[in-house]
Amino acid sequence: MTRAAAVLVFDLDGTISDPALGIGRSINHALVAHGFAAIGADEVSRCIGPPLDESFARLVPAADSELITRLVAAYRERYAQVGYAENQLYPDMPPVLQRLRERGVTLGVCTTKRVDFAEQILALFSLREHFAFVSGGDIGVRKADQLRSLRAAGALSEAATMIGDRDIDILAAHANGLRAVGVLWGHGSAAELRAAHPHLLLGAPGELLQLVA
Repeated sequence: MTRAAAVLVFDLDGTISDPALGIGRSINHALVAHGFAAIGADEVSRCIGPPLDESFARLVPAADSELITRLVAAYRERYAQVGYAENQLYPDMPPVLQRLRERGVTLGVCTTKRVDFAEQILALFSLREHFAFVSGGDIGVRKADQLRSLRAAGALSEAATMIGDRDIDILAAHANGLRAVGVLWGHGSAAELRAAHPHLLLGAPGELLQLVA
């Protein structure tokens, strides 16, 4: 049994729900609208987790900052209309969150996704009530910065745990002195997560209950 955590902070994409369909369609909408080829499912998976501007910069290496801004805007136009709703909730996640709350754990969300989109997705699945706070990102804002701001605001202490499916979640936790837990049901591989040195790896949502006594 692992030690109890004062706060469990969840990544959203690839941790609470699988956004691949909506993100993939919205990325391809933006790429095709600007004359670039659409990408396949494997490439979409690589884009889930990192900030959106970083993903477009990798997909279109010759793009300058102005083009990246236009690509992001085209993506968000579609995502705001339909993409956010093309999410699939991971099985067992709602009852697990409910049981964690019943055990007195404070839950939060820290995602690189813009906060209004995160709020829409949590509301879509009737999960918003479980979370004491939702921290969203934006262009130029990194997850480590978000966690740092939460710590400065007193929402997190060193006893908190960051939970996510990509190495950026683990590295952001380390950068802020938090416990780091990787999950294997999302879009990051076991090799990627292990290379970031999480304190613990979990294989299914039900195992999240191990994080509290």
